[in-house]
Amino acid sequence: MPRERRPPARTAPGRSATSRALSVLDAFDGGHRTLTLSHIARRAGLPVATAHRLVGELCAARLLSRRPDSRYEIGARVWQLGLLAPPASLREAALPHLQDLVITTGRTVHLAVLDGDRALVVERLASSRTQPTRHRPGGHTALHCTAVGKVLLAHSPPAVRDEALRSPARYTPWTITDPGTIRRQLDAILTSGYAQSAQEHRQGVWSVAMPITGPSGVVAALGVLAPLTAPRLADALSPLSAAATAISASVADVDLGDVTESPVPVDPVDEPAP
Repeated sequence: MPRERRPPARTAPGRSATSRALSVLDAFDGGHRTLTLSHIARRAGLPVATAHRLVGELCAARLLSRRPDSRYEIGARVWQLGLLAPPASLREAALPHLQDLVITTGRTVHLAVLDGDRALVVERLASSRTQPTRHRPGGHTALHCTAVGKVLLAHSPPAVRDEALRSPARYTPWTITDPGTIRRQLDAILTSGYAQSAQEHRQGVWSVAMPITGPSGVVAALGVLAPLTAPRLADALSPLSAAATAISASVADVDLGDVTESPVPVDPVDEPAP
């Protein structure tokens, strides 16, 4: 199964100081929350001496923090700055409705935005009987084979579609990788107003998603995940549609800035029948 990609280390010669500092921060991810100096240097593609200097500067700025065991972790200032980003405003406006959707459906729900050629998970909530998901807030997932990804891709500009469908990765035996078939699915999503995925990204899991709209068009996708054996669209569409409508109303007066890389106008579609 393909692994979710992380930004490649910037190893080209002549990098700027800013680029090198960013490569140090990029060394951290969900699977590498704490790192030694040598690990940071290796993952950032930097000499140890350069990494040592940059890590010291980032610690002084509270962007990194040095632990008692001499390992490093992301500093609290990064979290503070992150709260100023548009996805944080979107999450804050959507959270009460996400909680209601979890209670109503009893399933995992997640909110995602477009981030280049992937979907960025802004929030994920679960109940005691929901389907676990490997994607935490801040993680990325594929566009072509997840329900939230398909919604975002359907409302994306042609250039984004072309890039995402250049070489679609196969995650399971049921992943659709033929660009023509995926494009037909995306056209159907624009008509129906929702997307679905059955075992395309993870075996034994199905998902359904709808768009969240803001003043500039589609700004996010809201999805519900459940085991393949659970009651499917008939039980999920009505509460999902209600939550998507409520979140769209909540963000109508919120300054989301550029919450997606490429927000685009959305044409009205008929609400799917439950």
